[in-house]
Amino acid sequence: MTATEDNALKLDPEEARRVRQERLERIGKWVLPMAIMVLAIWLWDRICVWNEIPQYILPRPGVVLQTLHDDAGLLFSSLLVTLKITFLSLLLAVIGGVGLAVLFAQSKWVEMSFFPFAIVLQVTPIVAIFPLINIYINNQTTKLLLCAWIVAFFPILSNTTLGLNSVDRNLRDLFKLNGATRWQQLRYLRLPAAMPYFLGGLKIAGGLSLIGAVVAEFVAGAQGQSSGLASRIIEAGYRLNAPRLFAALILISLTGILIFLVLSLVSHLILRRWHESALRQER
Repeated sequence: MTATEDNALKLDPEEARRVRQERLERIGKWVLPMAIMVLAIWLWDRICVWNEIPQYILPRPGVVLQTLHDDAGLLFSSLLVTLKITFLSLLLAVIGGVGLAVLFAQSKWVEMSFFPFAIVLQVTPIVAIFPLINIYINNQTTKLLLCAWIVAFFPILSNTTLGLNSVDRNLRDLFKLNGATRWQQLRYLRLPAAMPYFLGGLKIAGGLSLIGAVVAEFVAGAQGQSSGLASRIIEAGYRLNAPRLFAALILISLTGILIFLVLSLVSHLILRRWHESALRQER
């Protein structure tokens, strides 16, 4: 009998059930998605074989992986271009969104005056705004960066503003009673309280910045060796090169998943010691 089994026998039935449930959940959250993914790829391959679908319409997974390997130089250089726009737009969205949210928190009049303009930017499709951007801005990188920034900006602004305005009134009154200045209230009370909201908005904005970068490349029609993955998709579509098209789509999807996982890890590391959303939940 192992030490683990011996310890399990010492637990009461309810505690043993909880331990088994946690162990199954830890295994299942990795095994189940992988199993579903493998099954989906197998069905994809079998559908291509059973229906004898031509490669230029729907390539088999093996062909897509081979294309990803053969065209790695071209695709990954384009991925770097897309990532540059993605991360620059996300950085600008964080700086602008947090800065404006702090300004909103300091003055309700400023928030009432300018927040509607942020909503207008959010609800207006980027493909409708781009013709104006195209008229007023000549630099191609700046066009793409501005489009991606517009998409990623609002989640940071709205979530951070909500967090700054969600401070417990009793704590706010306590700070005032102790003579805290507005800067001290912001630094020691409101910013820490807004951190979970900001990190939630950051995870949303991370994916949106990638989407914005790709969509901006589509509407801009960027071409050439220094263009991003969206241009490779457009080019592959014109040439009926479905394997390269699927390879580029897979790269975009994997990049989006990686961005979300990294930002989720950052959020967990920041919040794990003090915020309820990241603390270990007891059953």
